[in-house]
Amino acid sequence: MTSYLSSPSLSGSPNSATHSSTTAVHFQKVGIVGCGLMGGSFALAIKKANIASHVVGFSQSITSVNKALQLGAIDSAANSLLELAKQCDLILLAVPVAATQKTLEAILPGLQKHAFIMDVGSTKLDVCEAAELALGDSYSQFLPCHPIAGRERAGIEHSCVDLYENCKVILCPHSSTPESIVLKAQSLWQTLGSQIVFMQAQEHDEIYATVSHLPHLLAFAYINSILNAPKTEKNFALAGTGFRDFSRIAGSDPTMWRDILIANQKQVLQSLDAFSIELEKLKQMVAKADGTQLSQAISQASNARGKWQLNRSH
Repeated sequence: MTSYLSSPSLSGSPNSATHSSTTAVHFQKVGIVGCGLMGGSFALAIKKANIASHVVGFSQSITSVNKALQLGAIDSAANSLLELAKQCDLILLAVPVAATQKTLEAILPGLQKHAFIMDVGSTKLDVCEAAELALGDSYSQFLPCHPIAGRERAGIEHSCVDLYENCKVILCPHSSTPESIVLKAQSLWQTLGSQIVFMQAQEHDEIYATVSHLPHLLAFAYINSILNAPKTEKNFALAGTGFRDFSRIAGSDPTMWRDILIANQKQVLQSLDAFSIELEKLKQMVAKADGTQLSQAISQASNARGKWQLNRSH
């Protein structure tokens, strides 16, 4: 597995593999654990791509399972995780990261020798630790994944067949992951139109604390600051596109983001400290009415954002 983990960049073998070069992959039965936005969208996508002959769903919420059946995301529902595991070649874990260990413990007794498990969690170190504790010798059948996709609204009713198209999917194979599983997962995600990035779990958590977890934390704080300020109703009533764009992710699922922020606590706090330093600099510039320094700081941020947008469009 060293060859995969040694190159976390977006270019170079095997990361440079393209959708057109994908080798076909097919599973008799795929199990979806967690019939929400991520699990439901995955189910819809693999059915459209003819990756699975049959999709089985399980969720703690009977309502979610019934909606998944009505939407055609799953073909049947399992009554338990054990029942699901016994019949599936691939299992996708789409549950809050804090539920990883208990969920995998319930799956383990029925896990088939030829099957493997992927997750879609936004943190990886804690998920890997939970999976290793839960699965023991079967840990080799678990491949940590993180599709960089989603919406601010959770729930199966918000799932969409193209959620994973043109998105990055981080794969974090560990030392015991067989190459055959990595290649199957790579082929599957590329068939869905995703771009594969290989990365170690620790680096993943460091990067996404900065570019994902911190922005959500700031959005939550920003909205709460308005709620606790005078003229709250008027502020919301008169807000425009800037407010809309900045605050969009504040509408994210509370349970999921509570777990993510706690799971990646150390890295999130480090990112928050770095942000606080920059915020204090801007505060001082405003307090001193230092237009020159403010212009430079704003230009630096604007140029960096523009460069990111340009690179993203290529």
